[in-house]
Amino acid sequence: MDKYPDQKRAVQYLYPPIEPFDQRMLDVGQGHRIYVEQSGNPKGIPVVVCHGGPGGGSSPAMRRYFDPEKYRVILFDQRGCGRSRPYASCESNTTWHLVADMEKIRVLLGIEQWIVFGGSWGATLALVYAQSHPEYVRNIILRGVFLMTQAELDWFYNGGAARFWPDTWARFVNPIPEDERGNLIEAYNKRLFSGNRSDEIRFGRAWSAWENALASIASNGASGEAPGEYARAFARLENHYFINRGFLDFDGQILANIGAISHIPGIIVQGRYDMICPPLAAWRLNELWPNADLVMVRDAGHALSEPGISKELVRAMDRIAEMEDE
Repeated sequence: MDKYPDQKRAVQYLYPPIEPFDQRMLDVGQGHRIYVEQSGNPKGIPVVVCHGGPGGGSSPAMRRYFDPEKYRVILFDQRGCGRSRPYASCESNTTWHLVADMEKIRVLLGIEQWIVFGGSWGATLALVYAQSHPEYVRNIILRGVFLMTQAELDWFYNGGAARFWPDTWARFVNPIPEDERGNLIEAYNKRLFSGNRSDEIRFGRAWSAWENALASIASNGASGEAPGEYARAFARLENHYFINRGFLDFDGQILANIGAISHIPGIIVQGRYDMICPPLAAWRLNELWPNADLVMVRDAGHALSEPGISKELVRAMDRIAEMEDE
């Protein structure tokens, strides 16, 4: 019998909700404490989930891509995100701090090797972590690939996606004076870190609305107004990472270092009509990564919740679990 008999909604591809069996705040240094949780089977296959953003935070829905009888699911909120503290802090908050935090989690939980699972910015972090610590990674599962290159930032913040969404783009650029629109990441940075909280919330909402409006293939270009503090935190963290080019050593670093993970099996799930992270990055990554399989999902955009994306991610995790049982 088909495990997913009704294929009309994304939720029908997902496992039932599972509750954490372990939740804690982990002191990672530099004044940061991050939220870490485990759910599923304590003796199952360990999988760590890297959430998107930067700045997004984890959610209970992220547990539902994994068979709770087969997987030990580790979620964490990256520095400044979600339940981690201090909230929205950009101090001592770089890609390399996050990679070190993941290692602290792995060691604390006594995990020898784990699967690394991430989408969008989470895919970036998953790849950088795996390239830094390949000996501790058994599989890599990616969705909506983002390689933190200048070309990708230009696509989203310098007019690429605007060609498809001119009305939505206009709402994003209109708050910025015309003479500053040549570098919108920098222009928003001035306002998101101005010290005027009401302005930071206003520009945080504008920044977040541009991204949220393009996440789903079913979008009409509109997005609801995000809660002020969340929008401010999300926008500040994302802008902090983007203005610093992800704190990578050079543009194109992830593809240049693909040899470090070439032996690790990978699955890349990519929406064909992803307007935030276009498929070119996923295709290029797959071309250079001999042990990765690329699943291009027709009629899907960027969001984790897209029905086709959900279906393929559940299928990928089930396939890995079945291979472990053989």
